[in-house]
Amino acid sequence: MANELNGKRVAILAADGVERVELEQPRQALDRAGAVTELLSLHDGQIQARNNDLDASGTFDVDALVSSADVEDYDALLLPGGTVNPDKLRVDRTAVAFVRDFVASGKPVASICHGPWTLLEAGVVAGRTLTSFPSIRTDLRNAGATVIDEEVVIDGNLITSRSPADLPAFCKAIVKAFARDVGDAGGAR
Repeated sequence: MANELNGKRVAILAADGVERVELEQPRQALDRAGAVTELLSLHDGQIQARNNDLDASGTFDVDALVSSADVEDYDALLLPGGTVNPDKLRVDRTAVAFVRDFVASGKPVASICHGPWTLLEAGVVAGRTLTSFPSIRTDLRNAGATVIDEEVVIDGNLITSRSPADLPAFCKAIVKAFARDVGDAGGAR
């Protein structure tokens, strides 16, 4: 099934402090399935990756700035975690607006670990069911989300996962969800 995402363009929104495996492994799964992935960030050049939030873990080349990105140019969005990465994204108005508009478009949006912090800041979690890293679950509940403790949770066009330990299930779920037509991300958990 190496071609199920042929012709699909996937935006990956990340900033300095992104958890390396949470960007790298999903991106590899999407690329293997035939997607064209593009790393959007707050600044051009490279972003610094981390391992377990503490250790420097190389860099990723930025393909485009989120400030010049258009939701219409992409079929899906991936929000990796790490604690620093979403904390930087959620204080950037253009990043938050991009995420808000992406969710509103009905196109699939996948987020893992601390990544849902950006969804929270975009005001799109109220009334939704999702999962995340345990330390941000109270924040999500306070914003009106129902949070459950499962490897992967799919609620409409939102696909969320808890941590790097869930990457195999998350990667499989996002390839399947991103392969569906726009607005048909399913509702099953």
